[in-house]
Amino acid sequence: MNELTSAAPIYVYEKPVRLWHSLNALLIVALSVTGYLIADPLASLKGEASEHFLMGYIRFVHFSAGYLIAIALLFRLYWGYAGNEHARQIFLPPLLKAHFWQGVFHEVLWYLFLVKEPRKYIGHNPLAILAMHFVFVWGVLFMIVTGFALYGEGAGQGSWQHTLFSSWVLPIFGSSQSLHSWHHLFMWLIICFVLVHIYVALREDKLSRQSMLSTIVTGWRTFKDDRPVDDESGA
Repeated sequence: MNELTSAAPIYVYEKPVRLWHSLNALLIVALSVTGYLIADPLASLKGEASEHFLMGYIRFVHFSAGYLIAIALLFRLYWGYAGNEHARQIFLPPLLKAHFWQGVFHEVLWYLFLVKEPRKYIGHNPLAILAMHFVFVWGVLFMIVTGFALYGEGAGQGSWQHTLFSSWVLPIFGSSQSLHSWHHLFMWLIICFVLVHIYVALREDKLSRQSMLSTIVTGWRTFKDDRPVDDESGA
């Protein structure tokens, strides 16, 4: 473990990471709302069907946001390689390091209010890295793959969406309805993750004596005391 004793602000999250975070927040809201409405459509409107295109607009927003979140993830993967060490934390968790798992265990106890002193990290804490990697990164990737597979059904055979996704994803799940169900289930998984993520960020900003909310806006981590900083959070 490498301990830093300086309480000076440290630049952690570069601008591309912060922009990706903000864009993801907007896209997840758009995808969740429109996805819910696609699964449970609004009641029929009065008048001629040709005069209304509400569900068409909802589907358009959903598909557009799906393309954007896929493009954003590709860019974020690139920046995980091109950016600083904190940019790649959520993609490369140090699962073979004993100290990392000790940190995970400590964070679990801290979130359960079973230990009094939080540990200070420059980047993400070990439990956050673990959750973001397995729940968020893989969850979003699952949604992108299954989403394009469902889109490929409508685009039809011969489309690149059907060739690259539908042709092999649909046989794995057995049917289109099963794939829809799994896609919808993972939407709720990501929504639950986001709610916990917001709660933990607010909690840590108040209790851990280090900045959280302002850090994702400015990129700078600040500390409120001179306790040692654990610099081995997963880089």
